[in-house]
Amino acid sequence: MKQGLALSPILLLLAIPLIFLGNAGAQNAAAQSVPALDKIQNQEELDRVGAALDAALFDSYNHCDLEKFASFMDENVEFYHDQGGVTLGRAALTESVKQNICGKVTRELVPGTLKVYHMKGYGFVEMGVHRFHHPGHDDTEGVGEGQFVHLWQYKDGAWKVTRVISYDHHAAGK
Repeated sequence: MKQGLALSPILLLLAIPLIFLGNAGAQNAAAQSVPALDKIQNQEELDRVGAALDAALFDSYNHCDLEKFASFMDENVEFYHDQGGVTLGRAALTESVKQNICGKVTRELVPGTLKVYHMKGYGFVEMGVHRFHHPGHDDTEGVGEGQFVHLWQYKDGAWKVTRVISYDHHAAGK
């Protein structure tokens, strides 16, 4: 009996890395549970893929899940912002979100504005309008609005954002 108890902590220590690896794999699988580029058969399916990836990306952004957010970005992502300038690379973009967004800003896609277009042999481009809220401070900081373009590539079994253009930022109309 004592021998079984002595082995339990050892087995638990061995199992902990497996638990975390399994969870990370499940999280990545959930984030990438959309069809591969070559499996998309029509515009309706492409629209669903674009909407699903946009929702998953910005769910991680809004909840400051930086690991998941980074998993959507190509290592060499280029982010162009009309007010913030250029940010190059996944690590720099993720750090920028950590410093400037987490706990301060949430993003909402303006309904009916998302447009998705196929890019042969590459992926798709999505465009739309988004609003930015300042939780608890919308009265003093106001709601912002801007347009965006995201270029998504399907490569090595995963969808990644390779280019972002975020522009025309202004106060949202009431």
